[in-house]
Amino acid sequence: MAKSKHKRISKKGLAPGTLIFTGQKKMAEVDLTLILYNEETYEEKKLKNSAEFKDLSNSFDGIVWLNVDGLHDEKTIEEICSLSNIHKLTIEDLISVDQRPKIEEHTEYLHMVLRMLTMDATDETIDYEQLSFILKGNLLITFQEKTGDVFHSVRERIKNESGLVRKRSSDYLLYALIDTVIDHYFVVLEALGEKIDELEITLLENPDKTTLNKLHIFRREMLTLRRSVYPLREVISRFEKLENPIIHEDTKLFIRDLYDHTIRVIETIEVLRDMASGLLDLYMNSVSNKMNEVMKVLTIMASIFIPLTFIAGIYGMNFEHMPELHYKYGYFAVWIIMIVLVIGMLIYFKRKKWL
Repeated sequence: MAKSKHKRISKKGLAPGTLIFTGQKKMAEVDLTLILYNEETYEEKKLKNSAEFKDLSNSFDGIVWLNVDGLHDEKTIEEICSLSNIHKLTIEDLISVDQRPKIEEHTEYLHMVLRMLTMDATDETIDYEQLSFILKGNLLITFQEKTGDVFHSVRERIKNESGLVRKRSSDYLLYALIDTVIDHYFVVLEALGEKIDELEITLLENPDKTTLNKLHIFRREMLTLRRSVYPLREVISRFEKLENPIIHEDTKLFIRDLYDHTIRVIETIEVLRDMASGLLDLYMNSVSNKMNEVMKVLTIMASIFIPLTFIAGIYGMNFEHMPELHYKYGYFAVWIIMIVLVIGMLIYFKRKKWL
């Protein structure tokens, strides 16, 4: 269940605005996808360089969505942002992939950062990816660490003219993408809920060290998840209360619903954390109960053999004058007495429900 941690590049001592990618390179080249749409038209293109983005976006009357996959190429990221007059400190945050969820309001644009979560089917762990948005007029730029996201449903709605996204402005597109990310949190949390149910059953049936190790890994994962998601509540709250002409009033109604979803996500995470903490107590109780069962069996066996040992000890003494020693059927009589004692004690233990 555990993943090897990548050591991030340190920016200690560097001047503010120094552009250094701090994450792990996850793809060979930066992938640029441009979507242009309005109520009448839709067009999607793969771009070869940032110059194409400038030419196509300036000549289009509608919403422009540029998706950038891959943050390792500082030069390409800087070129794209420079074409949109994005501040250098913002560019620095885009390629520093250890950012906490946040929202920053600039003079001409809005910058948001959050975490996109997906479940890794191979080792059943959560894959954390930094996702950044820049909203400027009718332009929305999304920055991702690698190809592959949860935006397929939004792209289909734009392409097939379903829903409101083709009829509304770029701020609604930003809302729709964030809403998709948060909705996918529920998918991840559902998978974690199933995992914790499996751990609970395993702890009840076989509380061994392997299960305890899985439980500790799960608790660490919940802690990382909480750190990644918990600040999102403040981000969405600020997003709703922005007094900026780039965010329309009718969009704020949808953002309010987005805030409710965020609260539900955080509450679910807290519930799972409490359940994980409870499982540790369950493990200790299960181990204790298992030990008690072993001790009960040993105690019953010892109790059965105590009188038998007493009888064997009596007739194992080497006194010359013992009346029963020369009795013809003494050996068989002792066996009968021992068997009766064992059966009698077992019946007694059974009635007492100790067996």
